[in-house]
Amino acid sequence: MLKGVANAFRIPELRDKILFTIGILLLYRLGAYLPAPGIPFKDMIDVGEKLSAGNGAIAVLNLFSGGGLSRVSVFSLGIMPYITAQIIMQMMQAVIPSLAEMAKEGEAGQRKITQYTRYVTIALALINAIGYLFLFRAQGINFSQMQGVSETLESIIVVLVLLTGAILIMWMGEVLTQRGIGNGMSLIIFVNIMAGLGPTLVREWTTQDTGSIITVITLLVIMAIIPVIVFIERGQRRIPVQYAKRVVGRRIMGANATYLPIKVNTAGVVPIIFASAVLYLPAQLAVFFPNVGWIQTMASALSSGAVNWVLSVLLIVFFAYFYTSMVFNPDETSDQLRKAGGFIPGVRPGSATSAYIKDVLDHITLPGALFMAALAVIPSILFSLTGNTLLQSFGGTSVLIMVGVAMDTISQLESQLKMHNYEGFFK
Repeated sequence: MLKGVANAFRIPELRDKILFTIGILLLYRLGAYLPAPGIPFKDMIDVGEKLSAGNGAIAVLNLFSGGGLSRVSVFSLGIMPYITAQIIMQMMQAVIPSLAEMAKEGEAGQRKITQYTRYVTIALALINAIGYLFLFRAQGINFSQMQGVSETLESIIVVLVLLTGAILIMWMGEVLTQRGIGNGMSLIIFVNIMAGLGPTLVREWTTQDTGSIITVITLLVIMAIIPVIVFIERGQRRIPVQYAKRVVGRRIMGANATYLPIKVNTAGVVPIIFASAVLYLPAQLAVFFPNVGWIQTMASALSSGAVNWVLSVLLIVFFAYFYTSMVFNPDETSDQLRKAGGFIPGVRPGSATSAYIKDVLDHITLPGALFMAALAVIPSILFSLTGNTLLQSFGGTSVLIMVGVAMDTISQLESQLKMHNYEGFFK
Protein backbone atom coordinates (compact mmCIF):
# COMPACT_ATOMS: atom_id res chain seq x y z
CA MET A 1 0.00 0.00 0.00
CA LEU A 2 2.88 2.38 0.82
CA LYS A 3 4.28 1.71 -2.64
CA GLY A 4 0.92 2.68 -4.14
CA VAL A 5 0.93 5.97 -2.20
CA ALA A 6 4.47 6.69 -3.40
CA ASN A 7 3.45 5.94 -6.99
CA ALA A 8 0.46 8.27 -6.67
CA PHE A 9 2.76 11.17 -5.76
CA ARG A 10 5.02 10.41 -8.73
CA ILE A 11 2.21 11.32 -11.14
CA PRO A 12 1.95 15.15 -11.28
CA GLU A 13 -1.74 15.19 -12.21
CA LEU A 14 -2.71 12.74 -9.46
CA ARG A 15 -0.44 14.43 -6.92
CA ASP A 16 -2.12 17.77 -7.60
CA LYS A 17 -5.56 16.21 -7.11
CA ILE A 18 -4.56 14.63 -3.79
CA LEU A 19 -2.99 17.83 -2.45
CA PHE A 20 -5.99 19.86 -3.65
CA THR A 21 -8.38 17.48 -1.85
CA ILE A 22 -6.38 17.68 1.38
CA GLY A 23 -6.20 21.48 1.15
CA ILE A 24 -9.97 21.90 0.67
CA LEU A 25 -10.74 19.53 3.56
CA LEU A 26 -8.32 21.42 5.84
CA LEU A 27 -9.99 24.67 4.82
CA TYR A 28 -13.36 23.14 5.70
CA ARG A 29 -12.13 22.09 9.14
CA LEU A 30 -10.80 25.62 9.72
CA GLY A 31 -14.28 27.00 8.99
CA ALA A 32 -15.77 24.55 11.52
CA TYR A 33 -13.63 26.21 14.23
CA LEU A 34 -14.06 29.81 13.06
CA PRO A 35 -16.70 31.37 15.35
CA ALA A 36 -19.66 33.34 14.09
CA PRO A 37 -19.59 37.13 14.71
CA GLY A 38 -20.04 37.97 18.38
CA ILE A 39 -18.76 34.63 19.72
CA PRO A 40 -15.15 35.00 20.98
CA PHE A 41 -12.80 32.01 20.85
CA LYS A 42 -12.56 31.79 24.64
CA ASP A 43 -16.33 31.33 24.98
CA MET A 44 -16.70 28.61 22.35
CA ILE A 45 -16.31 25.78 24.90
CA ASP A 46 -19.08 27.22 27.09
CA VAL A 47 -21.30 27.59 24.04
CA GLY A 48 -20.69 23.97 23.10
CA GLU A 49 -21.65 22.79 26.60
CA LYS A 50 -24.92 24.73 26.43
CA LEU A 51 -25.87 23.18 23.11
CA SER A 52 -24.72 19.70 24.17
CA ALA A 53 -27.25 19.86 26.98
CA GLY A 54 -30.01 19.87 24.34
CA ASN A 55 -31.87 16.87 22.94
CA GLY A 56 -30.51 13.99 20.89
CA ALA A 57 -31.57 15.63 17.64
CA ILE A 58 -29.15 18.50 18.25
CA ALA A 59 -26.38 16.00 19.01
CA VAL A 60 -26.90 14.27 15.66
CA LEU A 61 -27.05 17.57 13.76
CA ASN A 62 -23.82 18.52 15.50
CA LEU A 63 -22.24 15.24 14.36
CA PHE A 64 -23.08 15.90 10.71
CA SER A 65 -21.71 19.45 10.98
CA GLY A 66 -18.39 18.17 12.31
CA GLY A 67 -18.92 19.93 15.66
CA GLY A 68 -19.54 23.25 13.92
CA LEU A 69 -23.02 23.61 15.44
CA SER A 70 -21.80 23.23 19.03
CA ARG A 71 -19.15 25.90 18.39
CA VAL A 72 -21.59 28.31 16.69
CA SER A 73 -19.06 28.44 13.86
CA VAL A 74 -19.28 29.87 10.36
CA PHE A 75 -19.96 26.31 9.13
CA SER A 76 -22.69 25.52 11.69
CA LEU A 77 -25.15 24.45 8.96
CA GLY A 78 -22.80 21.78 7.66
CA ILE A 79 -23.49 19.83 4.46
CA MET A 80 -27.11 18.95 5.31
CA PRO A 81 -28.81 21.74 3.25
CA TYR A 82 -26.93 20.57 0.16
CA ILE A 83 -27.84 16.92 0.77
CA THR A 84 -31.49 17.80 1.37
CA ALA A 85 -31.54 19.83 -1.86
CA GLN A 86 -30.13 16.88 -3.80
CA ILE A 87 -32.82 14.60 -2.34
CA ILE A 88 -35.53 17.07 -3.35
CA MET A 89 -34.19 17.39 -6.90
CA GLN A 90 -33.86 13.62 -7.37
CA MET A 91 -37.37 13.02 -6.06
CA MET A 92 -38.70 15.73 -8.37
CA GLN A 93 -37.08 14.02 -11.36
CA ALA A 94 -39.26 11.00 -10.63
CA VAL A 95 -42.50 13.01 -10.62
CA ILE A 96 -41.82 15.91 -13.02
CA PRO A 97 -41.36 14.68 -16.62
CA SER A 98 -39.53 17.85 -17.77
CA LEU A 99 -36.83 17.36 -15.12
CA ALA A 100 -36.52 13.68 -16.03
CA GLU A 101 -36.01 14.64 -19.68
CA MET A 102 -33.49 17.28 -18.66
CA ALA A 103 -31.49 14.64 -16.77
CA LYS A 104 -31.26 12.59 -19.98
CA GLU A 105 -29.85 15.48 -22.00
CA GLY A 106 -26.32 14.67 -20.95
CA GLU A 107 -23.87 17.21 -19.61
CA ALA A 108 -26.00 20.24 -20.53
CA GLY A 109 -29.03 18.85 -18.69
CA GLN A 110 -26.95 17.95 -15.64
CA ARG A 111 -25.59 21.50 -15.49
CA LYS A 112 -29.15 22.86 -15.38
CA ILE A 113 -30.16 20.42 -12.62
CA THR A 114 -27.01 21.31 -10.67
CA GLN A 115 -27.93 24.99 -10.94
CA TYR A 116 -31.46 24.31 -9.65
CA THR A 117 -29.94 22.27 -6.80
CA ARG A 118 -27.81 25.26 -5.84
CA TYR A 119 -30.87 27.52 -5.69
CA VAL A 120 -32.72 25.02 -3.49
CA THR A 121 -29.64 24.69 -1.26
CA ILE A 122 -29.48 28.47 -0.74
CA ALA A 123 -33.19 28.61 0.12
CA LEU A 124 -32.89 25.74 2.61
CA ALA A 125 -29.72 27.20 4.10
CA LEU A 126 -31.45 30.55 4.66
CA ILE A 127 -34.33 28.82 6.45
CA ASN A 128 -31.92 26.75 8.56
CA ALA A 129 -29.80 29.80 9.42
CA ILE A 130 -32.86 31.62 10.76
CA GLY A 131 -33.86 28.49 12.68
CA TYR A 132 -30.39 28.08 14.19
CA LEU A 133 -30.50 31.72 15.31
CA PHE A 134 -33.68 30.87 17.27
CA LEU A 135 -31.89 27.81 18.67
CA PHE A 136 -28.91 29.84 19.85
CA ARG A 137 -31.18 32.42 21.48
CA ALA A 138 -33.21 29.68 23.22
CA GLN A 139 -30.01 28.21 24.65
CA GLY A 140 -29.11 31.59 26.17
CA ILE A 141 -26.35 32.33 23.64
CA ASN A 142 -26.06 35.99 22.74
CA PHE A 143 -23.68 37.65 20.33
CA SER A 144 -22.63 40.32 22.82
CA GLN A 145 -19.28 41.14 21.22
CA MET A 146 -20.94 43.27 18.53
CA GLN A 147 -20.60 46.61 20.26
CA GLY A 148 -22.96 49.36 19.13
CA VAL A 149 -25.01 47.01 16.91
CA SER A 150 -28.76 46.67 17.35
CA GLU A 151 -30.25 43.23 17.98
CA THR A 152 -32.00 43.25 14.59
CA LEU A 153 -28.81 44.05 12.68
CA GLU A 154 -26.94 41.56 14.83
CA SER A 155 -29.41 38.82 13.85
CA ILE A 156 -29.15 39.72 10.15
CA ILE A 157 -25.34 39.54 10.29
CA VAL A 158 -25.36 36.12 11.97
CA VAL A 159 -27.89 34.70 9.48
CA LEU A 160 -25.90 36.04 6.51
CA VAL A 161 -22.66 34.59 7.90
CA LEU A 162 -24.24 31.15 8.39
CA LEU A 163 -25.78 31.33 4.90
CA THR A 164 -22.40 32.27 3.40
CA GLY A 165 -20.82 29.35 5.24
CA ALA A 166 -23.36 26.94 3.74
CA ILE A 167 -22.71 28.32 0.25
CA LEU A 168 -18.95 27.86 0.77
CA ILE A 169 -19.50 24.25 1.87
CA MET A 170 -21.61 23.64 -1.25
CA TRP A 171 -18.82 25.09 -3.39
CA MET A 172 -16.23 22.93 -1.61
CA GLY A 173 -18.27 19.79 -2.22
CA GLU A 174 -18.67 20.55 -5.92
CA VAL A 175 -15.06 21.60 -6.52
CA LEU A 176 -13.81 18.49 -4.70
CA THR A 177 -15.89 16.28 -6.98
CA GLN A 178 -14.66 18.10 -10.09
CA ARG A 179 -10.99 18.65 -9.31
CA GLY A 180 -10.17 16.36 -6.41
CA ILE A 181 -10.33 12.65 -5.61
CA GLY A 182 -13.67 11.10 -4.71
CA ASN A 183 -17.14 12.52 -4.13
CA GLY A 184 -16.97 15.92 -2.42
CA MET A 185 -20.17 15.57 -0.40
CA SER A 186 -19.17 12.14 0.91
CA LEU A 187 -15.63 13.30 1.76
CA ILE A 188 -16.97 16.22 3.82
CA ILE A 189 -19.26 13.88 5.78
CA PHE A 190 -16.30 11.49 6.22
CA VAL A 191 -14.15 14.30 7.68
CA ASN A 192 -16.99 15.41 9.97
CA ILE A 193 -17.36 11.92 11.44
CA MET A 194 -13.61 11.45 11.86
CA ALA A 195 -13.33 14.85 13.59
CA GLY A 196 -15.67 13.71 16.35
CA LEU A 197 -14.07 10.31 16.88
CA GLY A 198 -11.01 11.41 18.90
CA PRO A 199 -12.84 13.59 21.45
CA THR A 200 -15.53 10.93 21.88
CA LEU A 201 -12.93 8.22 22.57
CA VAL A 202 -11.16 10.38 25.16
CA ARG A 203 -14.44 11.34 26.87
CA GLU A 204 -15.69 7.74 27.07
CA TRP A 205 -12.31 6.51 28.32
CA THR A 206 -12.00 9.02 31.15
CA THR A 207 -15.50 9.90 32.37
CA GLN A 208 -16.83 6.47 33.43
CA ASP A 209 -15.50 3.72 35.68
CA THR A 210 -16.34 1.08 33.11
CA GLY A 211 -15.99 3.44 30.17
CA SER A 212 -12.60 2.10 29.10
CA ILE A 213 -13.85 -1.51 29.04
CA ILE A 214 -16.99 -0.66 27.06
CA THR A 215 -14.95 1.52 24.70
CA VAL A 216 -12.45 -1.29 24.02
CA ILE A 217 -15.25 -3.80 23.40
CA THR A 218 -17.03 -1.34 21.09
CA LEU A 219 -13.85 -0.71 19.10
CA LEU A 220 -13.18 -4.45 18.77
CA VAL A 221 -16.71 -5.05 17.48
CA ILE A 222 -16.33 -2.17 14.99
CA MET A 223 -13.00 -3.56 13.77
CA ALA A 224 -14.64 -6.97 13.30
CA ILE A 225 -17.55 -5.44 11.34
CA ILE A 226 -15.35 -3.52 8.89
CA PRO A 227 -14.27 -6.64 6.90
CA VAL A 228 -17.95 -7.66 6.64
CA ILE A 229 -18.81 -4.22 5.26
CA VAL A 230 -15.99 -4.50 2.72
CA PHE A 231 -17.21 -7.98 1.72
CA ILE A 232 -20.77 -6.73 1.15
CA GLU A 233 -19.61 -3.59 -0.66
CA ARG A 234 -17.46 -5.66 -3.03
CA GLY A 235 -20.08 -8.40 -3.46
CA GLN A 236 -21.73 -8.69 -6.85
CA ARG A 237 -24.02 -10.93 -8.87
CA ARG A 238 -22.49 -11.86 -12.23
CA ILE A 239 -25.03 -12.42 -14.99
CA PRO A 240 -23.47 -14.49 -17.83
CA VAL A 241 -23.44 -12.77 -21.22
CA GLN A 242 -22.66 -14.44 -24.55
CA TYR A 243 -21.61 -12.53 -27.70
CA ALA A 244 -22.34 -14.03 -31.11
CA LYS A 245 -19.95 -13.92 -34.09
CA ARG A 246 -20.09 -10.61 -35.93
CA VAL A 247 -18.29 -8.84 -38.76
CA VAL A 248 -16.35 -5.68 -37.91
CA GLY A 249 -14.91 -4.18 -41.10
CA ARG A 250 -13.07 -7.05 -42.80
CA ARG A 251 -12.62 -9.01 -39.60
CA ILE A 252 -14.89 -11.66 -38.15
CA MET A 253 -15.03 -11.34 -34.38
CA GLY A 254 -15.45 -14.71 -32.71
CA ALA A 255 -18.01 -15.51 -30.08
CA ASN A 256 -16.92 -14.92 -26.50
CA ALA A 257 -18.43 -15.15 -23.04
CA THR A 258 -18.31 -12.55 -20.30
CA TYR A 259 -20.59 -11.38 -17.50
CA LEU A 260 -22.63 -8.38 -16.41
CA PRO A 261 -21.67 -7.44 -12.81
CA ILE A 262 -24.43 -6.15 -10.53
CA LYS A 263 -23.28 -4.99 -7.09
CA VAL A 264 -25.12 -6.17 -4.00
CA ASN A 265 -25.05 -2.57 -2.79
CA THR A 266 -25.35 -0.59 -6.02
CA ALA A 267 -26.42 2.59 -4.22
CA GLY A 268 -23.39 2.65 -1.90
CA VAL A 269 -23.73 4.85 1.19
CA VAL A 270 -26.26 7.21 -0.44
CA PRO A 271 -29.38 5.53 1.12
CA ILE A 272 -28.03 6.02 4.65
CA ILE A 273 -27.04 9.63 3.98
CA PHE A 274 -30.42 10.42 2.42
CA ALA A 275 -32.37 8.60 5.15
CA SER A 276 -30.47 10.51 7.85
CA ALA A 277 -31.17 13.82 6.10
CA VAL A 278 -34.92 13.07 5.94
CA LEU A 279 -35.17 11.88 9.55
CA TYR A 280 -33.33 14.86 10.98
CA LEU A 281 -35.19 17.42 8.89
CA PRO A 282 -37.92 17.71 11.60
CA ALA A 283 -35.14 18.39 14.12
CA GLN A 284 -33.92 21.23 11.94
CA LEU A 285 -37.46 22.62 11.66
CA ALA A 286 -38.02 22.24 15.42
CA VAL A 287 -35.39 24.87 16.18
CA PHE A 288 -37.93 27.48 15.03
CA PHE A 289 -40.14 26.53 17.99
CA PRO A 290 -37.80 25.92 20.95
CA ASN A 291 -40.55 26.49 23.53
CA VAL A 292 -43.28 24.36 21.90
CA GLY A 293 -43.22 21.06 23.77
CA TRP A 294 -45.02 18.77 21.32
CA ILE A 295 -42.85 19.86 18.39
CA GLN A 296 -39.69 19.19 20.39
CA THR A 297 -41.07 15.81 21.46
CA MET A 298 -41.89 14.86 17.87
CA ALA A 299 -38.44 15.93 16.66
CA SER A 300 -36.74 13.91 19.41
CA ALA A 301 -38.92 10.86 18.64
CA LEU A 302 -37.96 11.00 14.97
CA SER A 303 -34.30 11.48 15.84
CA SER A 304 -34.01 8.63 18.36
CA GLY A 305 -36.00 5.77 19.82
CA ALA A 306 -38.27 3.10 18.35
CA VAL A 307 -39.94 5.41 15.82
CA ASN A 308 -36.54 6.44 14.49
CA TRP A 309 -35.41 2.80 14.21
CA VAL A 310 -38.47 1.69 12.23
CA LEU A 311 -38.39 4.70 9.94
CA SER A 312 -34.63 4.30 9.41
CA VAL A 313 -35.10 0.75 8.13
CA LEU A 314 -37.97 1.73 5.84
CA LEU A 315 -36.22 4.82 4.45
CA ILE A 316 -32.90 3.04 3.86
CA VAL A 317 -34.65 0.26 1.94
CA PHE A 318 -36.69 2.81 -0.01
CA PHE A 319 -33.69 4.96 -0.96
CA ALA A 320 -31.65 1.86 -1.84
CA TYR A 321 -34.24 0.87 -4.45
CA PHE A 322 -34.88 4.48 -5.51
CA TYR A 323 -31.22 5.40 -6.03
CA THR A 324 -30.43 2.07 -7.70
CA SER A 325 -33.19 2.75 -10.23
CA MET A 326 -31.64 6.17 -10.86
CA VAL A 327 -28.11 4.89 -11.59
CA PHE A 328 -28.89 1.51 -13.21
CA ASN A 329 -31.44 1.35 -16.02
CA PRO A 330 -32.26 -2.25 -17.11
CA ASP A 331 -33.85 -1.01 -20.37
CA GLU A 332 -30.70 0.86 -21.41
CA THR A 333 -28.47 -2.07 -20.41
CA SER A 334 -30.63 -4.49 -22.42
CA ASP A 335 -30.53 -2.16 -25.44
CA GLN A 336 -26.73 -1.83 -25.23
CA LEU A 337 -26.34 -5.61 -25.08
CA ARG A 338 -28.56 -6.04 -28.13
CA LYS A 339 -26.65 -3.45 -30.14
CA ALA A 340 -23.33 -5.10 -29.25
CA GLY A 341 -24.63 -8.53 -30.27
CA GLY A 342 -24.74 -9.85 -26.73
CA PHE A 343 -27.43 -11.89 -25.01
CA ILE A 344 -28.06 -13.68 -21.74
CA PRO A 345 -28.20 -17.46 -22.32
CA GLY A 346 -31.76 -18.72 -22.08
CA VAL A 347 -33.29 -15.22 -22.16
CA ARG A 348 -34.67 -13.55 -25.27
CA PRO A 349 -33.16 -10.18 -26.24
CA GLY A 350 -35.22 -7.03 -25.76
CA SER A 351 -37.97 -6.70 -23.17
CA ALA A 352 -37.37 -10.21 -21.75
CA THR A 353 -33.72 -9.36 -21.05
CA SER A 354 -34.72 -6.04 -19.47
CA ALA A 355 -37.27 -7.81 -17.21
CA TYR A 356 -34.69 -10.43 -16.24
CA ILE A 357 -32.08 -7.83 -15.27
CA LYS A 358 -34.69 -5.85 -13.32
CA ASP A 359 -35.75 -8.99 -11.44
CA VAL A 360 -32.14 -9.78 -10.51
CA LEU A 361 -31.57 -6.17 -9.47
CA ASP A 362 -34.69 -6.16 -7.25
CA HIS A 363 -33.72 -9.43 -5.57
CA ILE A 364 -30.10 -8.48 -4.93
CA THR A 365 -30.82 -4.94 -3.69
CA LEU A 366 -32.96 -6.11 -0.75
CA PRO A 367 -30.26 -7.99 1.23
CA GLY A 368 -27.82 -5.13 0.71
CA ALA A 369 -30.40 -2.60 1.91
CA LEU A 370 -31.33 -4.71 4.96
CA PHE A 371 -27.65 -5.08 5.84
CA MET A 372 -27.21 -1.30 5.77
CA ALA A 373 -30.40 -0.82 7.80
CA ALA A 374 -29.25 -3.33 10.44
CA LEU A 375 -25.88 -1.62 10.81
CA ALA A 376 -27.59 1.75 11.13
CA VAL A 377 -30.21 0.71 13.68
CA ILE A 378 -28.51 -1.85 15.96
CA PRO A 379 -25.88 0.59 17.36
CA SER A 380 -28.67 3.11 18.07
CA ILE A 381 -30.53 0.44 20.05
CA LEU A 382 -27.35 -0.43 21.98
CA PHE A 383 -26.74 3.27 22.66
CA SER A 384 -30.22 3.61 24.17
CA LEU A 385 -29.41 0.68 26.49
CA THR A 386 -25.82 1.53 27.46
CA GLY A 387 -25.60 5.32 27.01
CA ASN A 388 -22.17 4.91 25.42
CA THR A 389 -21.77 7.99 23.21
CA LEU A 390 -19.15 6.20 21.10
CA LEU A 391 -22.02 4.15 19.65
CA GLN A 392 -23.83 7.36 18.76
CA SER A 393 -20.85 9.14 17.22
CA PHE A 394 -19.15 6.10 15.69
CA GLY A 395 -22.01 3.64 15.22
CA GLY A 396 -23.04 1.60 12.22
CA THR A 397 -24.09 4.58 10.10
CA SER A 398 -20.78 6.32 10.66
CA VAL A 399 -18.74 3.18 10.00
CA LEU A 400 -20.68 2.41 6.83
CA ILE A 401 -20.18 5.93 5.51
CA MET A 402 -16.49 5.95 6.41
CA VAL A 403 -15.73 2.54 4.90
CA GLY A 404 -17.83 3.24 1.81
CA VAL A 405 -16.22 6.63 1.17
CA ALA A 406 -12.74 5.24 1.80
CA MET A 407 -13.33 2.38 -0.65
CA ASP A 408 -14.73 4.67 -3.35
CA THR A 409 -11.79 7.06 -2.97
CA ILE A 410 -9.23 4.25 -3.09
CA SER A 411 -10.97 2.79 -6.15
CA GLN A 412 -10.62 6.12 -7.95
CA LEU A 413 -6.95 6.33 -7.00
CA GLU A 414 -6.42 2.75 -8.21
CA SER A 415 -7.99 3.49 -11.58
CA GLN A 416 -5.80 6.60 -11.97
CA LEU A 417 -2.66 4.61 -11.10
CA LYS A 418 -3.48 1.84 -13.56
CA MET A 419 -4.11 4.40 -16.32
CA HIS A 420 -0.47 5.43 -15.89
CA ASN A 421 0.75 1.79 -15.83
CA TYR A 422 1.38 1.70 -12.08
CA GLU A 423 0.28 -0.99 -9.64
CA GLY A 424 -2.66 -0.16 -7.39
CA PHE A 425 -2.76 -0.15 -3.62
CA PHE A 426 -3.62 -3.83 -3.45
CA LYS A 427 -2.32 -6.49 -5.82
